[in-house]
Amino acid sequence: MNSKKVPETLTIAGSDSGGGAGMQADIKTMQEHHVFATNVVVGLTAQNTLGVQSVLPTPVEMINAQFDSLYDDFDIKAAKTGALFDQERVEAVVANINKHNIHPIVVDPVMVAKGGARLLDDSGIDAIINKLMPIADIVTPNLPEAEVIYGKKIETNDDVIAAAAYIQQLGAKNVIIKGGHQQGDTLTDYVLLESGISFTIESKKYDTVRKHGTGDTLSSAIVANLAKGASIKEAIIEGKHYIDTILQSEIIVGHGHGPLNHWGAEDEIR
Repeated sequence: MNSKKVPETLTIAGSDSGGGAGMQADIKTMQEHHVFATNVVVGLTAQNTLGVQSVLPTPVEMINAQFDSLYDDFDIKAAKTGALFDQERVEAVVANINKHNIHPIVVDPVMVAKGGARLLDDSGIDAIINKLMPIADIVTPNLPEAEVIYGKKIETNDDVIAAAAYIQQLGAKNVIIKGGHQQGDTLTDYVLLESGISFTIESKKYDTVRKHGTGDTLSSAIVANLAKGASIKEAIIEGKHYIDTILQSEIIVGHGHGPLNHWGAEDEIR
């Protein structure tokens, strides 16, 4: 019998019944990176590629119980947050991160679904900004999310740099502002590290509607690489490379904003 010790990871997020985003995308991504994924279900969604039809947050007592159960048993090396639904759920997650000293923690500040549905209310957004982001090791907003956090429009490269610096001043150690909503054929992600070093990652813009779960997948790939011992910079670069690779190999699922092909980089991941 062959036995193998593998890194253990955690996704703290909502469930996407359509399987393309949320913790389903997280678990698929982590699995493809050869780490073992655990999960805390913060809420349920009735969701498909056409949109979100219904949302049911998890009772706080059950959120707490899931955290306690996991940390009584597993040796979790890295974790991430996704959709957290409302202020009460955000505060419960923050309390558990602090209780169990969960680091590194990657915060994907999910605010809207790909189809446009709101997944976080205003008080929940305030809790993300004021309570969760200050304890984040990495935060990964897209441009619309960064604008909400920054409180200003982001239209130029200088705006992106200023927004990242502002987000870092909130307490987040490392910041990635994703460029997926930019116009043009080339997209640019801006990364500001805790050390003050910054860099950009450019990628081709793929003309496809099959991008559901891209943000979840990137943050999960970063977590998986961190759990395997990569540095922050290495994990970000490898995570972005994974996204770019699987975007080039579509699968035909559903009739709307289709999911990514999470096994599209199997030949590259070790």
